[in-house]
Amino acid sequence: MAPLEPHGRVCANAAGDGGPRSAGRDHDDRRNASEGAPHGRKSAHSKGGCGDKRGRIIGRTKGGLNSKLHVTADEKGRPIGMFLSAGHRSDYLGAKALFSSLPQAKVLIADRGYDADWFRWALADRGITPCIPSRKGRKDPVPHDPVLYRQRHRIENMFARLKDWRRIATRYDRCAKVFLSACALAAVVLFWL
Repeated sequence: MAPLEPHGRVCANAAGDGGPRSAGRDHDDRRNASEGAPHGRKSAHSKGGCGDKRGRIIGRTKGGLNSKLHVTADEKGRPIGMFLSAGHRSDYLGAKALFSSLPQAKVLIADRGYDADWFRWALADRGITPCIPSRKGRKDPVPHDPVLYRQRHRIENMFARLKDWRRIATRYDRCAKVFLSACALAAVVLFWL
């Protein structure tokens, strides 16, 4: 097949061999390297946005894509510490993350998702009595004080007040750090100011 142009007329500029129109261009002038999709050049560190190494922290649950907010609260139901985990992850992850920041207390009230022997033993080592109902599938149920457990409504009310902020109830933020910061800001405004 014969070329349409004589040798050297179009190819000199298109090949980027120093012609007047090819000055300052890449060898492949059809695409600017800074445009378009990143083509896998994004590092794992930046995939979660905002530099979060754990990613977006969203997991698939029965209700769809979701995340869990674990909170430690004082006796009045005011939040003290917060931790965010993916929706499909166990509550044990939140218990382990918030355990070191637990305040000195006599009793810890938690729902049955936090029922684990290692968590009960760790609380007992710190002198805290756990008031956690046993999981339904537990072979040997551990008794708890049902009268004291009724005080957990304060924590549920705290979550309900946090979710009055639409940004927290629906989680518009893809970045986990931004969402957790919005939760902390709402907690400060609602409970501590």
